[in-house]
Amino acid sequence: MELFAAKIFVGFIVGLLIGMTGVGGGVLLLPVLIFGLRIPAIIAVGSDALFNFFTKIPASLLHIKRGTVRRKVVLSLALGSVPGSICGIRLLMHIRHLYGDGVNSFIKTAVGLLLIVIPLLLLFQRRIEESVVHRPPTMKGFAGMALIGLLAGFLVGMTSVGSGSIIMMLLLLFYSFSPKVNVGNDIVHAVILTGVTSLLHFELGNVDLGLVLSLLIGSIPGALVGSHLSTRMPMLWLRRILCTLLLITGARMLWA
Repeated sequence: MELFAAKIFVGFIVGLLIGMTGVGGGVLLLPVLIFGLRIPAIIAVGSDALFNFFTKIPASLLHIKRGTVRRKVVLSLALGSVPGSICGIRLLMHIRHLYGDGVNSFIKTAVGLLLIVIPLLLLFQRRIEESVVHRPPTMKGFAGMALIGLLAGFLVGMTSVGSGSIIMMLLLLFYSFSPKVNVGNDIVHAVILTGVTSLLHFELGNVDLGLVLSLLIGSIPGALVGSHLSTRMPMLWLRRILCTLLLITGARMLWA
């Protein structure tokens, strides 16, 4: 019972931080599952992917209703990300076949690298946005979007991290969509990517449904409270502190 309550509390805190800072759930939740709750890394990845799938559905429906989604962009990203996710998961299964539980160490290293790269990108996101706001797109055509999707899908298949942050930053760098459209495309595509990824992990036995349910029970009210607090707190400094903590966590995962 205490463990169940702890999982709900973790979900609440993650939902609270998502609502307050807008930082993606994958990058926040995964290290807590691995280090805090001592969940095996490969189970944490599969469960985190399913958690992200459910948490992004309401926002994706809202963006579709508001017309801030470009279907061709989402389709192009998915054409790359779905096979990319399959490749990432197959790599994990190959490593598990060769090294057994050693796959968990591989995942921790991969996640550690992402927890260093992604917070750095988030810390400089505003400067990047200012530098490209008046610049024409440098990567033309939908083939480039498929390549972005392929990279993100591969990372999500292995780690469940990157369905939002990596794609958002790459779209920002190479395409000139408005911020609202960028967010809408990213979230709707993330539903597709995390849905496929979590389904594949579930079929391989890498998802703890009880864990996902308890996290969702906590995260929904947490996100509501966080969204309410986001207009009453210094979000810039909170975001910087959070990114710094993620950098430290990533370094620990690499050198633990």
